[in-house]
Amino acid sequence: MINKNIDFLYLQISDKIGRQIRQQTLKTGKKLPSVRALSQEQGISLSTAFKAYSQLEMEGLIEARPKSGYYVRYSPAKSFTQDPKKTQTTNTEVVTAEDMIARVYHNIAEEGVLKLSIAAPGLSLLPQAKLNKSMVEAIRQSSSSCIHYEDVQGNHNLRKHLASQAFSWGGSISPDDIVTTNGCMEALAFCLRAVTKPGDLIAIESPTYFGIFGLIQSLNLNIVEIPGGPLEGLDLGHLKKVIQAQPIKACLFVPTFSNPLGYCLSNEKKQELVNLLANHDIPLIEDDIYGEMYFGKTRPRTCKSYDKKGLVMLCSSISKSLAPGYRVGWCIPGKFIKQIIQLKFSNSLSSVTITQAAIGHFFETGRYDLHMRKLRKELHTQCLRYIQSIVEYFPPDIKISQPCGGYVLWIELPKSVDAFELFQQAIKQQISIAPGQIFSINGNYTHFIRISFGLPYNSDINKSLKALGGLIYKLTK
Repeated sequence: MINKNIDFLYLQISDKIGRQIRQQTLKTGKKLPSVRALSQEQGISLSTAFKAYSQLEMEGLIEARPKSGYYVRYSPAKSFTQDPKKTQTTNTEVVTAEDMIARVYHNIAEEGVLKLSIAAPGLSLLPQAKLNKSMVEAIRQSSSSCIHYEDVQGNHNLRKHLASQAFSWGGSISPDDIVTTNGCMEALAFCLRAVTKPGDLIAIESPTYFGIFGLIQSLNLNIVEIPGGPLEGLDLGHLKKVIQAQPIKACLFVPTFSNPLGYCLSNEKKQELVNLLANHDIPLIEDDIYGEMYFGKTRPRTCKSYDKKGLVMLCSSISKSLAPGYRVGWCIPGKFIKQIIQLKFSNSLSSVTITQAAIGHFFETGRYDLHMRKLRKELHTQCLRYIQSIVEYFPPDIKISQPCGGYVLWIELPKSVDAFELFQQAIKQQISIAPGQIFSINGNYTHFIRISFGLPYNSDINKSLKALGGLIYKLTK
């Protein structure tokens, strides 16, 4: 029975709910009663009920989701408490990062393998039927049934809607500022080629998505790694020292929901980064492919939104949000747009007509916004469920990132565990994970792994995470 004569009644309510959360009586991801329902249930005022939930939010035990209500969230007792700038060890097995990448992803299409190594949405999360309708409608509306070449710069209707979407990340652009590409990787490649020549030095974050340093090396460019951590993200102080000491020609970063760390640079740091590079006339290639997968109330701003000199080249696609196989990407290259259009013309002439037209139609119908609201909600819940199981099944001394968007969890294992050996043991049980070594050009991060929560949580996921935890325990002995 709640004693209503005691001051700070809301603290009694929050303590009561908090104990249920800590004891896991209320499970991660569970929806809580509305403020009005809590008020009626406990016989308290609406303001007291609201203050109780606000207190629980401050303690990190619950979270408010826009137009949905309050939900139990995981209390980050096992999260990274600081950003280790050099938490790397030397891999004893003579296997290059390239070899590891090949082994991890050679079975990307194989049936029966649970692909926790793929940072992408599960098929059931994608609006297949509605995409099919847009495809059919795009063909019907086209005078040539979409078999003609598309404009070099890209489908105008698609670019129009992408320009409109830019408002959500703080941008003010026109369709003429955008060039469509075959996926985000092609956009990154065009941007690199536009501002560098072979032998130039490019700054990237570490750890980072292996496709980025693979692309840079394929262009005969040299790499300097800038350390980052799952909490604060990119080390701007280190970047400043590198710029002063070395001839950096361009930077390629993933400031929003970085893969694999999962961090999102604050607006202040994004602005600081843009200003730092602008002062040295260094182009920033901003990979914003995960920007739409946010769990909060608003979409994070981009570095591009702070660009005043046209030096920020934003790249993205719908591969992580809507249709990976459509290969629809784009870049907003600022002052380098003429070079990008020329590179696209000489490289591929134009992008695929029918998929661009279909995605343009999908945007036009309003289906994209509806889909993304649902997808973000699903991903957020999946993230919490995965974390809960990892905490339950993995050794107690691990550390887990706490992303506010994206698809991946970065996990630090006991130092005695070799991540690639863990991968080899796990794949025998039809479980694919991404070992930390593949996210560095030197094969660092030997006791880290990346796990994607893109697949909807179910009994198979639970069973696999339990099996993975068992393997980790064995490798620590």
